[in-house]
Amino acid sequence: MNAYIISIGDELLIGQTVNTNASFIGEKLSDININVSKIVAVGDDEKIIMDEFKSGLEKSDVVIVSGGLGPTHDDVTRTCVVKFFKTKLIENKEVLEDIETLFKKRNRKVTDVNKAQALVPEISTPIRNSLGTAPGMWIEKDNKIFAVVPGVPYEMEGMINEFVIPNLSEKSKGSRIKKRRILQTTGIPESTLYERLGDLDELLKGAKLAFLPSIVGVKLRITVEAEDEKTANGRLTEIEQKIRTKAGRFIFGKDEETLEEVVGRLLKERDLKISTAESCTGGLIAHTLTNISGSSDYFERGVVCYSNASKVEILRVDEDVLMENGAVSMEVAMQMAEGVKSTSGSDIGISVTGIMGPTGATTDKPVGLVYIGYCDDKVCTAKKFVFGNERLLNKKRTTQTALDIVRKQLLGISLDD
Repeated sequence: MNAYIISIGDELLIGQTVNTNASFIGEKLSDININVSKIVAVGDDEKIIMDEFKSGLEKSDVVIVSGGLGPTHDDVTRTCVVKFFKTKLIENKEVLEDIETLFKKRNRKVTDVNKAQALVPEISTPIRNSLGTAPGMWIEKDNKIFAVVPGVPYEMEGMINEFVIPNLSEKSKGSRIKKRRILQTTGIPESTLYERLGDLDELLKGAKLAFLPSIVGVKLRITVEAEDEKTANGRLTEIEQKIRTKAGRFIFGKDEETLEEVVGRLLKERDLKISTAESCTGGLIAHTLTNISGSSDYFERGVVCYSNASKVEILRVDEDVLMENGAVSMEVAMQMAEGVKSTSGSDIGISVTGIMGPTGATTDKPVGLVYIGYCDDKVCTAKKFVFGNERLLNKKRTTQTALDIVRKQLLGISLDD
């Protein structure tokens, strides 16, 4: 089956909103072996929207539309559906009850505008919305499927996960199984990773491998096709093991797993506590670690020591060492890590000090220079890195690298490239 995704909203065309809905829907369709043939974004214009409805149904088996279902004058999707399918609006009692229940829960009065959202195209099956007021629409006609969901991301995701994908899964059965697996890497450039993997034809033998680089690492997406799920999973595992043989030390997780999740799990499994001492990242490492529910099991404290005085007073950095080497130095990074470990009573201390830019560089200390310190009961060390010129990107790269140092130390992996 082929799918055509239409995203509606002027905000998508002027760059005010990033079209994350289309990528979410595309990924979910791919998971059930439905090929996305095209993704389009259109403004709130009836003629253009209806032209895309026509194009989508002519070129694909499934059309999924997101956006334009709100209660205001610029939300025209429902009107377009009614006109396109030559149907009419009827009130759906279940949808109206959903709206009234939601407003009662929020202690708000239901307005006529909101009640009007219970009007749905007669030709459609309403997709009920447990998170908002606008119902979705499911239409089957001439062996085609036409689904409409809200543009609000969390409402859209709920309908896609709970209604659209389960219903489409039933209809897409019988085709060859397509399975994917993502290996998350960090600390290695895309070109270097490509060279490490060697002859891809020999490694993949008919499967596909995509390199998906980002600021903090490269995702490797493996795709295989097979007659059954067992065979597909076996091929994925076989290819994954080959890749791990060549680049395993850079792989920290699978699929949507994050580095902070992996580090948190390793700390929890080993019953260890960690504390952070941050200068140039301003608390981003602590923030990232504590994004994970249950992080209080292993995260003891985070200290932001931006000034030289705070490094001396809070972390006990030797003032003479600081004056001799400067705040951005190997020696200070090590003492910061040791200091936060000691003062917090944690098992591990991790520290960062650097020049994020665009100002602050000197002749021998360029923008992007970072030292990351690590200290536990067995080792106290620091490592030098030079990132780029963009301040916020440097903060993200420093945070990712610091967490990866913790991961490698916990797993006994050498920090040397």
